[in-house]
Amino acid sequence: QVQLVESGGGLVQAGGSLRLSCAASGSIFNIIVMGWYRQAPGKQRELVASITSGGSTNYADSVKGRCTISRDNAKNTGYLQMNSLKPEDTAVYYCRAEIYSGSYSYNTLWGQGTQVTVSS
Repeated sequence: QVQLVESGGGLVQAGGSLRLSCAASGSIFNIIVMGWYRQAPGKQRELVASITSGGSTNYADSVKGRCTISRDNAKNTGYLQMNSLKPEDTAVYYCRAEIYSGSYSYNTLWGQGTQVTVSS
């Protein structure tokens, strides 16, 4: 059984920084893509950033230059470093991973979500 566990959310003042972590555990051969999404109250869930197993990254325009996504393949862990945070970054942040577990077994998993609150 594969699962994702997120950590690192919290309350921060505008201009501050947070680092989110997403650790995958279980039967994992390869994490094909790992991404961070967020959902603010009354809004749809949106992609913040993603990173492939080869290291290719993609960012939402709203976070470009302020956020950096990375991963440690040896630890099956992904990170989202968020700098210069703004009140509009306030949301629940979710990790999403597409995982290959071998024997033609693919799964897409979501983490439980971690709250990020940015005060003005």
